[in-house]
Amino acid sequence: MATMTKAPITGERIEELQSIASEHLFMHAQQVEDWRGQLKIFIKGEGAWVEDIEGNRLLDALGGLWYKAAGYGRRQIADAMYEQLMAIETPPANSATPTQIELAGRIASLYHDKDARTFFLSGGSEAVETAVKMAKKYQSLNGKAGAFKVISRRYSYHGATAMAVSLGRSPAADPCGPEMPGVVHVTNWDSYRLPFDGDPVDVAIRCANEFEVAIKHNGPESVAAMIAEPISAAAGIHVPPAEYWQRLREIADQYDVVLIADEVITGFGRTGEYFAPMNWDVKPDITTVAKSLTSGYSPLGAAIASKKIADAFQGGADETFRHLVTFGGHPVSTAAALANLDVFEDEDLVGNSRRMGDYLYDELQRLRDHEIVGDVRGGLGLLAAVELVQDRENKTPFPASAGLAKRMPPLLFENGLVTFRAGDTIALCPPLMVDKDEIDYIVDAVDRSLATVSRELEL
Repeated sequence: MATMTKAPITGERIEELQSIASEHLFMHAQQVEDWRGQLKIFIKGEGAWVEDIEGNRLLDALGGLWYKAAGYGRRQIADAMYEQLMAIETPPANSATPTQIELAGRIASLYHDKDARTFFLSGGSEAVETAVKMAKKYQSLNGKAGAFKVISRRYSYHGATAMAVSLGRSPAADPCGPEMPGVVHVTNWDSYRLPFDGDPVDVAIRCANEFEVAIKHNGPESVAAMIAEPISAAAGIHVPPAEYWQRLREIADQYDVVLIADEVITGFGRTGEYFAPMNWDVKPDITTVAKSLTSGYSPLGAAIASKKIADAFQGGADETFRHLVTFGGHPVSTAAALANLDVFEDEDLVGNSRRMGDYLYDELQRLRDHEIVGDVRGGLGLLAAVELVQDRENKTPFPASAGLAKRMPPLLFENGLVTFRAGDTIALCPPLMVDKDEIDYIVDAVDRSLATVSRELEL
């Protein structure tokens, strides 16, 4: 059960906040009636742990929303932000601060391409928008003026803006109208329900080859870029074989198509490497990042362009990348990112992600004792998932009437765990500084919750 401490705020104040929220707060991707009067309100965090307004202390197994890499309560990150605010919060237009410059260099030192340039933004959706626009202009500058099409995977998630939503048709986002012209969708990778019959590696290569088929069908001269998440969280956290991304790189090179790795979730240590394609010895042309770049202490996103891409924009007015986001790369955010990366280095958070990710994946295997557990995924850093099914043999999912999306988060909360991405699939993405005892706590909490839901479903 969640550990109870003395409530830090009076009941009257709690009621007041709930009332204001019920009348005026427009929460992201949630239905008001699902939380009216009982919104989860958190007031404190330390390490992997958070405390809510009622005094409950819980372990955040989703890392905020895939981003709380360094954990909560890092004073040195807060101090760095304060120092930047007191020095100069934003510079005049067409100029920079030392933190922006230093962060660009720091990212290049960690990236596949040490000569890379970083275009800073405010978040992940902006990073994806920028990467696609950058790819299109790159093609125009290099003789493919008619290249405007982008090949992406069905059910992937690349952001909530209109163009980004077009890329994946993810159930997690509302398309709200016609999609961006030129988007072509191909089969996504699914390690649990293979899209085709055969050996997993052969199937993965066949999935990758769909990008080639789409390029040839649409005409290579019309295709600007192909984009994919190394591991798609929205699609259920399926880790592909190395051959999948290696084949994507080959296809991109063969047809002169820009390869974009959407690492908004996987970037900066989540997979046990600073960047996920490093696990497979693959170098993308552009990488989008956000979330763990600052561990969520301040909004920041980026499109990291390899030297090949960035050099195309050097020259005169025609070569200029006319793209501007007012608060992209805000100095306070870049200061937070630098301090965050200091924590990464000082505490070997990337190495810890690799070690604790292996431990988490191994410990989760015991959950297969529950008949409703169809699959346990992970094994590449601290990104894992437990998928629940009605029929394990046939991999039959539970019907919507089972209400798992509403059952699981409260059950996990009662057992001292926060992960709001829990339903048919329970997503686990704890802070990178998590230790073995905390991993044990996570697995035990999920174990108890599964026992309860199994009883409730009379299984």
